[in-house]
Amino acid sequence: MDLDELRKQVAPPPRRSWLRIRLRNYFLTGIIVAAPIGITFYLTWAFVHWVDVRVKPLIPRAYNPDNYLPFSVPGVGVIVAVLMLTLLGFLTANLVGRSVVFYGEFLLDRTPLVRNVYRALKQLFQTVLSESGRSFQKAGLIEYPRRGVWRLVFVSTETDGEIAHRLPKDEDFITVFVPNTPNLTTGMVHFVRRSELTILDMTIEEAAKLTISAGLVTPEWQGPTSSARPHETHGIVAAEEIKEQA
Repeated sequence: MDLDELRKQVAPPPRRSWLRIRLRNYFLTGIIVAAPIGITFYLTWAFVHWVDVRVKPLIPRAYNPDNYLPFSVPGVGVIVAVLMLTLLGFLTANLVGRSVVFYGEFLLDRTPLVRNVYRALKQLFQTVLSESGRSFQKAGLIEYPRRGVWRLVFVSTETDGEIAHRLPKDEDFITVFVPNTPNLTTGMVHFVRRSELTILDMTIEEAAKLTISAGLVTPEWQGPTSSARPHETHGIVAAEEIKEQA
């Protein structure tokens, strides 16, 4: 090997290749910054427009600002919808409102097919929006689908009802939701023993980000809060705290 060939091998990459790499990195960084902002803005704007299109026609002409201004005011329909829902909740809370809701549900329960849909939707919204509900207040780990492989789960509540009655009585069971990546709205429900669940310190939001990003976004951790082993601390003691709070 002569001297010229040796110089070609040890020579630094051309400046054009270095510049191309830097430009590509800048471009990808710009996408990472702009994409979440743009998608969030688009979804918010689409939701506001969707509500305005359906609510604004219900507003009396004298109270609609679009009739006085030379341009359309976005968000008016959302404000009116929030006020209407709040008023509906207020009217439903009194005796007359409860009576109307009772008779309305009575009629729905007598309607085939419709009653099944109504009951399922009512239970779903009561579970998700109830102030007293403790759905998904903790994140945890279970060994799934086999020993040695751990899966991130959302702790729902203690297992109750017929399922708790049918399960072995040697230990309490916890109901957990196993989300899929990257769509958190799909997943599976598992009933696991309390001792087999390891409660994590991270919040639900941090666990959701970790799942959506396929493990790329890892939340910061300040270390164990006590001298006990992590599995003992979070799998037993913290789980007992959930049982007391439920």
